[in-house]
Amino acid sequence: MWIGIGLSVFQQLVGINVIFYYSNSLWQSVGVDPEGSFFYSFTTSIINIVGTVVAMTLVDRIGRKPLALIGSAGMAVSLGVAAWAFSFKEGTGDDIRLPDTQGTVALIGAHGFVLFFALSWGVVVWVLLGEMFPNRIRAAALGLAASAQWIANWAISQSFPTLSDWSLSGAYVMYTCFALLSIPFILLWVPETKGKALEEMG
Repeated sequence: MWIGIGLSVFQQLVGINVIFYYSNSLWQSVGVDPEGSFFYSFTTSIINIVGTVVAMTLVDRIGRKPLALIGSAGMAVSLGVAAWAFSFKEGTGDDIRLPDTQGTVALIGAHGFVLFFALSWGVVVWVLLGEMFPNRIRAAALGLAASAQWIANWAISQSFPTLSDWSLSGAYVMYTCFALLSIPFILLWVPETKGKALEEMG
């Protein structure tokens, strides 16, 4: 049960919904015009859809744990790159911008993060939650894990405006740390279910 809750919480603590909920304001906060910020929000959604479809084809071939580990490593690198780029934010008030190089790097980092999430945790968590619980507690366990996920989602989404006012780069460093922490969590505690419930695995 605790593994299921951990999976649900880590899925949100990496900050994926910050990208989706605050994408327009995020890009505008670093100097991208409203039309451009809308376009970047659209492209992240397309990347998320494509990555999810690819993950659905890979999850049985590669395995749940390896795919999650690849995603965690990719997210950590992408978030770290974005955090570095956002640290170069210049200006105050409505006159805020990133230097051209860092602006490009921030876009690549953010899109890379969405891609690695969609390729892994966006799909793997739900597959694992559907497979890892014994039948006798599956419904209750899934409900508890989903509740933990929504609570974590709320905490991350509500805290982001305050964190970004304090330090946009600092917020992404925090998400990077959670992505890194998800690696030992997967290695030490997450089972490789391979389509079977733990109860059936003996």
